Amino acid sequence: MKDSSPFSDLSISHLTAGFVAVLIGFSSSVVIILQAAQAAGADSAQVSSWIWALGLGMGITSAGLSWYFREPVLTAWSTPGAALLATSLSGFSLAEATAAFMFAALLTVIVGWTGWFERLLKHLPQSLAAAMLAGILFQFGLEAFAALEHHFLLVAAMLVTYVVGRQRLPRYAILLVLAVGMLVVVAQGEFHGQHLSLSLASPQFVMPDFSPGVLIGVGVPLFIVTMTSQNLPGLAVLRANGYQTPLSPVLTFTGLVNLVLAPFGGFAYNLAAITAAICMGEEAGEKRSSRYLAAVCAGVVYAVVGLFGATVVALFAAFPQAFVVALAGLALLGTIGNSLHAALDDVEGREAALMTFLVTASGLTLWGIGAAFWGIVVGAAVQLSISALRRPDPESARE
Repeated sequence: MKDSSPFSDLSISHLTAGFVAVLIGFSSSVVIILQAAQAAGADSAQVSSWIWALGLGMGITSAGLSWYFREPVLTAWSTPGAALLATSLSGFSLAEATAAFMFAALLTVIVGWTGWFERLLKHLPQSLAAAMLAGILFQFGLEAFAALEHHFLLVAAMLVTYVVGRQRLPRYAILLVLAVGMLVVVAQGEFHGQHLSLSLASPQFVMPDFSPGVLIGVGVPLFIVTMTSQNLPGLAVLRANGYQTPLSPVLTFTGLVNLVLAPFGGFAYNLAAITAAICMGEEAGEKRSSRYLAAVCAGVVYAVVGLFGATVVALFAAFPQAFVVALAGLALLGTIGNSLHAALDDVEGREAALMTFLVTASGLTLWGIGAAFWGIVVGAAVQLSISALRRPDPESARE
């Protein structure tokens, strides 16, 4: 009887937790999505279509998986993936980018369907994956501080808020940065929202153009970054909270949704980590067995926000570029630091990780393939070489 009326357990805690999770997820990284779409050459209608596709996809996967498993399975867009796209898509067409999204989604379906994910991770040292991620995000951090030169008061206020927020209210630090930044922008008269209005997004289909260079240089790194820096932490959060949701069907379903929505701008979906924790703790309801309803509520809010993608795009376009750059950089600051720590913590693999980071951060492009891919290639080659050189010589061992 309990399963026939699950909404009897629905409470204000579920609604609040779901709303806060979506608010933090959107406010902390939507600017990076906008930068990624613009790097791909998307116009304003296509950018709003990206928000529509991402919101709808996260809504379907979050609500659908949580409802099916009766566990809080919250999904999100791949923020590191968006950062990768923002730095890797320059010079490529939107059609080529769409093909890369579909290729990464297909790889996700394959590893989910076959259960290869755990085995795949064993062949990719986590230090190299972390170094690649740090290299991808490094430019965002630099740009945030470079913005101090021309918008000192705005960026400094956001920076101080971030530092204080991380110490006092770490879960809401980026939300506070967003609020303070908005207040300063409005106070300085730099908010240009005269033509801002509530309007629905219109889905824009893009026919994919499958270019081998983009598939390898963008699609493969997008897949790797999403798997290692998003799905893996998301799985860890689930397990840490005592939920044993099977991973393979989750990956398969998110990959299939990704494949369908990629032509509309849905570049990558994955398990959420930080925002997912909001839907798993005590703030998401006293009864642990009903906390999945918080993730269901979050899914509904995701879909609603996605429907108004045009308004979301117009809202952030009304703010100065320095605000967008600073917000993106500060939102990624923790991830950059954690990635660098994970990359360089292993002394034996430090050289390989450092080279992976530097190659990725360099923006190198060879034969149409981007720096993220070459960073992993160089790092793996160095790691294998060092391991071979450290291996004792058989002749010396016998002596």
